[in-house]
Amino acid sequence: MAEKSTIARPYAQAIFDQAAASGQLPQWSENLALASAVAQDEGMRSVIGNPRLSNAQLVDLFLGVCGGKFDDTAKNLVKLLVENGRLSVLPEIVSLYEAYRAEAEKTVKAEVVSAYPVTSTQQTSIKEALKARLGREVELVCTTDNSLVGGAIIRAGDMVIDGSVTGQIEKLTHALTH
Repeated sequence: MAEKSTIARPYAQAIFDQAAASGQLPQWSENLALASAVAQDEGMRSVIGNPRLSNAQLVDLFLGVCGGKFDDTAKNLVKLLVENGRLSVLPEIVSLYEAYRAEAEKTVKAEVVSAYPVTSTQQTSIKEALKARLGREVELVCTTDNSLVGGAIIRAGDMVIDGSVTGQIEKLTHALTH
C-alpha cells in the first residue's frame, strides 16, 4: 500500500491551489484542521470503517459533526474523500497543505523548548536571529521543560539547535565513550 503522504499529496496540492487562487489560505487551514480533528476522533474512526454506513450517510454524519462550518467547496472535498476512502489521510493532507502555505507565505513555525520561561525580549531576539538565518517570517511557540536543566532547544522546520544543558551533557558523554 502506498504511504499516506503519497496519497495525501495530490489532495493537498489541489486544495492549496484552489485556496491560493481564491485568496482563502487561512480559511482552508481552519477547514482542514476541523475536518482532521473530526476524522481523528475515536468514535468517528469507528464509524468511518463501518460497512453498514453508505457513503452518503457517512458524508451527512461527518458534515453534521462539523456543525455547518463548511462552504460548498469544503463539503465537496469531504464527499470526494469519503467516495475515495481517504478520510484517514486528512492529517497528512493538513500537514502538506500547511507546508505549502508556509512556503507561499514565506513563514516558518519555530518551537523553543526551554528550561525556564522565555521573556519577550528573548523571544524577539530569537525571532530576529531565525529570520536572518532562514530568510522567512518566524512564528514562535515557546514551551517550558524543566528536564532540560538549563538552556533551550529550537526547532524550525528541519533545523534543530540544541543548546540545552542536557543536550550538551549527552554530546560530551558520546564524545568520551567513542
